[in-house]
Amino acid sequence: MLTVFSDESFMKQAFNQAKLAFDAGELPIGAVVVSNNKIIARAHNQTELLNDFTAHAEMLAFTSASEFFGNKYLNKCTLYVTLEPCVMCAGASFWTRIGKVVYGASDPKRGFSSVPKSLLHPKTEIVSGIMEKECTEILDLFFETKRKI
Repeated sequence: MLTVFSDESFMKQAFNQAKLAFDAGELPIGAVVVSNNKIIARAHNQTELLNDFTAHAEMLAFTSASEFFGNKYLNKCTLYVTLEPCVMCAGASFWTRIGKVVYGASDPKRGFSSVPKSLLHPKTEIVSGIMEKECTEILDLFFETKRKI
């Protein structure tokens, strides 16, 4: 059952960000940061727009959330992201001390879980597979479109 404050409802908001990225020609990954059942940061990949390989949805969302609080720690927050965070983003999440990471699609090639030792903070809770089908489909569509060009 979908409730207003469920992982599924917040992942839908991250997915909306992924659609914005797709429409902008960016790799369609979206993220939101939630605190006390309120979205405090929204972001999508902007590596092409900003010409910055670190402009991943998670990194931009962390920056925005940290600015919201006026500090770098997000231990009482949840990150919702449509694709399993890469090693760089997982490392950043360690330093933010994010309380929970919820992701949609797995990334067996570049995701943080492909590394033998966890890169997340030991207290970070992990939930995977939320809206996995939709998150995978938009990525597949993006790459299928790119191959036709």
